[in-house]
Amino acid sequence: MKALCLLLVLTISSTLCVDKNNFKTCDQSGFCKRLRPFKPEKSQYSLNLDTVIVHGNVLSAEVVTVDIEGEKKNVLWHYALKLTALVDSTFRVELDEADPLYPRYRPELALGEEPTADGLKLVSNSNGKLILVNEQGNKVIITSEPLKIEFLDLNGEKAVILNDNSQLVVEPLRVRREKSGDDDEGDVEEEGTWSENFKSHHDSKPRGNEAISLDIAFPDADHVYGIPEHTDNFHLKTTTSGEPYRLYNLDVFEYDLDSRMAIYGAIPVLYSHGVKRSAGVFWHNSAETWVDVVNYADATVVSSLVNLVTGGHQRRVDARFMSEAGVIDVFVFLGDKPADVFRQYSGLTGAAPLPPRFSLAYHQSRWNYVDEADVRAVDDGFDANDIPADALWLDIEYTDRKKYFTWDMEKFPHPADMVANLTAKGRKLIVIIDPHIKREAGYFVHEDATEQGLYVKDKDGKDYEGWCWPGSSSYLDFFNPEVTKYYAERFQFNNFPGTSKDVHIWNDMNEPSVFNGPEITMPKDCRHYKAPQDGQDGLASFWEHRHVHNENGLRHISGTHQGMLDRSDGQYRPFILTRAVFAGTQRYAAVWTGDNAAEWGFLQASVPMCISLAVSGVSFCGSDVGGFFKYPEAEMMTRWYQAGAYQAFFRAHSHIETKRREPWLYDAATTARLRDAVRRRYALLDFWYTLFYEHSIDGLPVMRPLFQEFPREEETFTIDNTYLLGDKLLVRPVLEEGVTSVKVYLPGKDSHTVWYDVDSYQSYPANGYMNVDVNIAKVPVFQRGGTIVPRKERVRRSSALMAHDPYTLVVALDGQGKAEGSLYIDDGETYEYKSNKFIYAKITYEPSAMKYSFVNEEASYPTRSWVERIVIAGIKNPPKSAKLSQGGKQIPLQMTLHRGNDVLVIRKPTASMASPWEILFTY
Repeated sequence: MKALCLLLVLTISSTLCVDKNNFKTCDQSGFCKRLRPFKPEKSQYSLNLDTVIVHGNVLSAEVVTVDIEGEKKNVLWHYALKLTALVDSTFRVELDEADPLYPRYRPELALGEEPTADGLKLVSNSNGKLILVNEQGNKVIITSEPLKIEFLDLNGEKAVILNDNSQLVVEPLRVRREKSGDDDEGDVEEEGTWSENFKSHHDSKPRGNEAISLDIAFPDADHVYGIPEHTDNFHLKTTTSGEPYRLYNLDVFEYDLDSRMAIYGAIPVLYSHGVKRSAGVFWHNSAETWVDVVNYADATVVSSLVNLVTGGHQRRVDARFMSEAGVIDVFVFLGDKPADVFRQYSGLTGAAPLPPRFSLAYHQSRWNYVDEADVRAVDDGFDANDIPADALWLDIEYTDRKKYFTWDMEKFPHPADMVANLTAKGRKLIVIIDPHIKREAGYFVHEDATEQGLYVKDKDGKDYEGWCWPGSSSYLDFFNPEVTKYYAERFQFNNFPGTSKDVHIWNDMNEPSVFNGPEITMPKDCRHYKAPQDGQDGLASFWEHRHVHNENGLRHISGTHQGMLDRSDGQYRPFILTRAVFAGTQRYAAVWTGDNAAEWGFLQASVPMCISLAVSGVSFCGSDVGGFFKYPEAEMMTRWYQAGAYQAFFRAHSHIETKRREPWLYDAATTARLRDAVRRRYALLDFWYTLFYEHSIDGLPVMRPLFQEFPREEETFTIDNTYLLGDKLLVRPVLEEGVTSVKVYLPGKDSHTVWYDVDSYQSYPANGYMNVDVNIAKVPVFQRGGTIVPRKERVRRSSALMAHDPYTLVVALDGQGKAEGSLYIDDGETYEYKSNKFIYAKITYEPSAMKYSFVNEEASYPTRSWVERIVIAGIKNPPKSAKLSQGGKQIPLQMTLHRGNDVLVIRKPTASMASPWEILFTY
């Protein structure tokens, strides 16, 4: 039924097409069914102490599996163990067959750079245990028989334990035995090993079983988080009574809510947190993966295991990763606090680079704006209704019959002129490029790919043919460097006429989506390019799709990114949106949460989904505002715009069969509220831009769970309808229908934090939950006391036209009458900032003075922006006078005190943002 919906694009009705039967459960996934029940009393894996070598930052040793018959031990398999100490209290544990029949796949693109080594010292080898210590002082205890690895925090307490529950498994690769008529026992052994069926699809499994499993314990943890992308809570649930969490990039048409099913993203990073510490692990694997979670504080967990392992202690969470292929390759983070482990992960996979400034503004899209006149009418509609917008989007119908890098010359005969009309107003165009290639004679991409052998192959080594939007399609094999080179060249302006530096790219359907494939994706036994190596042929000469599936989309966007860089000789920053997500995606693209619906549940789910992605490295996240399917009525649309204005990626998008819903098509009052939401976003655009610059430096999430900033405040551990932007703004979007008040949690009661309503500047002491009255125009947003937030109140039709406009600085004082903030300014689109053409300023306020100073004094940028207003909230003892000191001059300033809410306004200080300045106060 789902395939029918996709292929024929049936009219959307109140009943949407979603069929769970198209997607596997654990019992239908051969390796999950095989491994999940594996719970031995004792692990078969033992460390051979005689083989231990510590050299530099690496311990290497042999691990064996043993079969015991009476008093005799038979070694079954030999494995190579490597423990590596890395900087910043990070460790890496790798376990592979000592001499595998074929090489096992390791993801090649997830890590940003080669991890930096730390020191590692063996301090003890006695009584069957090794004790090692890194330079930071973290200890590692390795028990030899059975194998167990314990990682201790700096207080000497266990933070992470590997194989504590004896569920380590590395299935050895084997040679397939030929069946014989009299070998009944052999036939039984082979059953299910060399092939697998799901519905009408057959998986040939040419290498046989090669799954891996590892259990990971987090002592003293209250909850675990991460492993996006899923639609349930931010804090992960115990899975013993249902399905595990699944990580397998899939096109799930109108996905379920409150579900552990796999959808578009698969980032195998998991964090623990409790009142004592935070920790984390990154499971470096791109194959299909299932993750079980057991929280011992959960009342549904069977107590026998708890008592066995912990003697009744309830603060512990266990997880277990099970992957179909690959090697055991797990990074362990001993960070202490949430910010530490989030930074450790982004240090491995890379922080998002500074995006072009326009991409943080408002985007307008639908499937599809039908022709050039439609694009022009929508563009003009924003101006006529005084609503700013920075980008218009074109979905698949702009192409010549679904052939990418082409235009439908009847509907879009003058693409260059259309783009120029947008750019004259400071706007951009974003067009879609999907990975499927239409198999049509004469289509240049198909002809080139066929002739040059650039397609993914099927199990027999022929070009794989699947079905997607164009009909019969094949798929470029981005694991082949020649494919990436060819694909990147398609973005050259002469190869893609009508495009310019102001045309950016949307990569959709890149899980990859294959309408007639198993689980609506590519068969696992398809073949991908593998770099030739001496002596390797047959099964060793290619990677199966099962090995690389979750990395496929990352390869696609990496090629897009390279093409967009090359088209301008590396001068301009690309913007790319992707649907498929894997570790490292943030280095290339923004992400949206896929094909949601105009339902309150999907609006609610967008918040924890984006928080989870943010802590997993992908801060540039948003959802389709208004919902992709169905039609949002006025209240829902209003609330979604208000929520979207405070998420990193802010785009309205809708299905081809939905009623048109540009903001001005609603009633006048609703249009006014949507306008207000968008204008609020633009007023804070420089704040967003600064947050993303700081993220590119420190790797910390832009959208943050409350417990990141308040890690010892237990009430925050499970809150996922409220979040922080940086450490300054607290946002609690209104996600419920028809409410007149919402509960908002204001954290920081132990630190006496003060919060200020951004609309009224009314101060509220942090005291946990409080009820906040809301009308249809109100969204509870609070500025943290002790912070300064830059704003631009002169909102124009696009962000480019606001580049040199003046700033309003909102100073929210803490209990000591102090505050600080930051501001980043550059040209918004090039890489000139890497040549010190930028301003990164620190802004501080104390009762005696307010200062604006450059963090990097060697950097500068000729901005014409200036300060037109300073709002100081929470001032108890206002100064009598103020003078601006800049460039050797002192200028008296005018001040107005609003005693009703303790707000002091400094009017038109006219301080230039191009050089440092200071305001001196007298009392």
